[in-house]
Amino acid sequence: MSNLYFTEEHNLFRESLRDFLQKEVVPHIDKWEETGHIERFIWKKFGDMGYFGLATPEAYGGLDLDLFYTVIFLEEMQRINSGGFAAAMWAHAYLAMTHLNKEGNHEQKEKYLTPSASGDAIGCLCITEPFGGSDVAGMRTTAVKKGDTYIINGSKTFITNGVYSDYLVVAAKTNPELGNKGISIFVMDRDTPGISATKLDKLGWRASDTGEIAFDNVEIPTSSLMGEENQGFPYIMQHFALERLIMGVNAHARAEFALEYAKQYMSERTAFGRTIDKFQALRHTYADCETQMEICKQFNYYVTKRLDMGDYVVKEATMSKLQSTKMADDVIYQCLQFLGGYGYMEEYPLARMSRDSRLGPIGGGTSEILKEIIAKMVIDNKDYKPAT
Repeated sequence: MSNLYFTEEHNLFRESLRDFLQKEVVPHIDKWEETGHIERFIWKKFGDMGYFGLATPEAYGGLDLDLFYTVIFLEEMQRINSGGFAAAMWAHAYLAMTHLNKEGNHEQKEKYLTPSASGDAIGCLCITEPFGGSDVAGMRTTAVKKGDTYIINGSKTFITNGVYSDYLVVAAKTNPELGNKGISIFVMDRDTPGISATKLDKLGWRASDTGEIAFDNVEIPTSSLMGEENQGFPYIMQHFALERLIMGVNAHARAEFALEYAKQYMSERTAFGRTIDKFQALRHTYADCETQMEICKQFNYYVTKRLDMGDYVVKEATMSKLQSTKMADDVIYQCLQFLGGYGYMEEYPLARMSRDSRLGPIGGGTSEILKEIIAKMVIDNKDYKPAT
C-alpha cells in the first residue's frame, strides 16, 4: 500500500472494513444477486459502522473524513464481487447524499441526510430519462410552480435504488424555455402520491434495484427545492466529477481483484505437466494487464488527492472513468480467458464480474460522451467552473 496516500489509520480502516464485509455481507450476496433485493438490515449495519457518513459533516451524523477513506470503501466493496451491491451502497452515499450535503438546507439535511448516514433512510438520485440518456440538458421532466407547491410530471430511468429507496433527489425543469439553465433539484419522499416505480431486469449489477420512475402530477412543497431554482444543471455537472472518479476507482479495484484471483488460479491449474503461470504467453499477457491496472490506479489516487485538496478535477475525473472502465473490461475479459472453460461457469467469479464490469463504460456518462467532454476541454479550451 502506498504511503504517499494512505496512513496507518487508513490501513486499519481497510482491515476492519474487509472483515466486516466478509462476515456481514458475503454470506448474503448470492441471495441478493438472485432476488435483486438487498435486505434492509444490512443498510442499518453499514450506518451503525459509520460507512455511509465517511464524507458527511459531523453535524449530520457523519465522520467528515478525507477522500481516501472513500477510496478504501469503494475498493473493498469491489472485492466481494457484486457490482450491484456496491452500486446500491455508493449511489446512496455518494449520489443522493452528496446532493443533500452540497445543496440541501439545514432542515433538509436534518430530515434526510442524518438518517441517511445512520442507515435509517435510503436515497436515490434521479437524473437520467428514457428519451435523454446522456443528454441531461434534454430532460423532459417538469416542475411547475403553483402557489406554495411544485407539480412534478415526467419520468426517470436506470435509477439505482429507484425501487426500494425512501426518498428521491430529482432533477426537473422549472423553466423549460431556458434549456439546461432552467433545471432545478428537489428532494421528495417515496410515498408522495403520484410517484411509481418499475423494476428493470439487467444484464449485470443484479443485486441492486434499478428502476424506471414515473411522476404523475406529484405535488411537493416549495421547501423541497434544493439550492437555487434553475441552478440544477451546474450542480449536476459539478458532482459528476466525483461520480466519475468513483467509477474509475471501482474499475481499477475490480480489475485488481480479478488479477489476484486469476494469479491464484494460474498457480494451481496444471497443463502439460506444469502450472499454467509458467507459460510465457500467459505470463506476458498477465504482465500487460497488471501494468494497465496499476497505471489507472495510481492516476486515480492522484486525482483523489487533488479533489480532496479542493481542486476542480472535472477533466481528470472524466479521464479516470474513461480509461479505467475500458481497462477493467479488457483486464477482466482476459482474466476470464485465463480460466478457460471454468471462467464461463457461474460458480467461478469471473462470469459475474464480466457482466458487472460491462456497465462501467455506460453508466455515469458513456465513454463516447466523456471523450467529447475531454475534447472540448483540451481542444476547444472550454473551462468548466464549480457551481458551489
